[in-house]
Amino acid sequence: MRAAENWIDYELIDATDGNRLERWKDTILVRPDPQVIWKNQRTSPLWDKANAVYHRSASGGGKWEYRRRMPERWQIRYGDLNLIVSPTGFKHTGVFPEQAVNWDAYRRLIEGAGRPIKVLNLFGYTGGASLACAAAGASVCHVDASKGMVAWGRENAAASGLSDRPIRWIVDDCGKFVAREIRRGVRYDGIIMDPPSYGRGPGGEVWKLEDSIYDFIDLCTGVLSDQPLFVAVNSYTTGLSPSVMEYILKTRVESRWGGHTQCDEIGLPVTATGGTVPCGATAWWLAE
Repeated sequence: MRAAENWIDYELIDATDGNRLERWKDTILVRPDPQVIWKNQRTSPLWDKANAVYHRSASGGGKWEYRRRMPERWQIRYGDLNLIVSPTGFKHTGVFPEQAVNWDAYRRLIEGAGRPIKVLNLFGYTGGASLACAAAGASVCHVDASKGMVAWGRENAAASGLSDRPIRWIVDDCGKFVAREIRRGVRYDGIIMDPPSYGRGPGGEVWKLEDSIYDFIDLCTGVLSDQPLFVAVNSYTTGLSPSVMEYILKTRVESRWGGHTQCDEIGLPVTATGGTVPCGATAWWLAE
């Protein structure tokens, strides 16, 4: 497992009994995590000092309980990136901190390529991966079906001093956008996709990862350049092995462009125990 260990403004303080205790700069949040099935003794006094706790509802969804004064929005820093944090109604904050380990990997690949690199970031959310790639010198096309998330990504770019970098911000259904790029003859050297387990496009298009991911990866091969650098597929779906996504990349990408595939879990280190909480998986195709 690769752990996102280079954070200063984020910390997973403790994790037990279905919940994470997290520090987001100076704000402490408690959020549910279905992967945290163990029940350790709560050793940190910060459990009782959380600014806000997210409670799941038995009927689905949930809500925040605000216990102490806290800002509605604030910034955290990762390296040279500034990212805006704001608790949402779906427990998320605008940042998936475990993905920082992948942001570092994208930067190494782009900086080591020795040539201009174009990256397509699909299901790009609030733009952490897009900004990491742009900061490394790539031109980026960021696509997400949510107008609000794309606007949030633009704000993150401005906060990071990257507004002048070549980033296209696109609100669209990812599948329809890729199909149009194929028809237009647009090609990319790197593809990142961070698809949800389940979702709907702006026109009501239904996305279910297990039913859609093979055809989607196959479609995306149509926008790869003659000398692609990498393809990365992230998954948060419990029960879908990263090896499944790697197998798809092996058959659809490696078979044509060579290179090799690999897969692994990504996670967050826990200060209280020294363990690592798994937070999803990434499958890669790499040219070298």
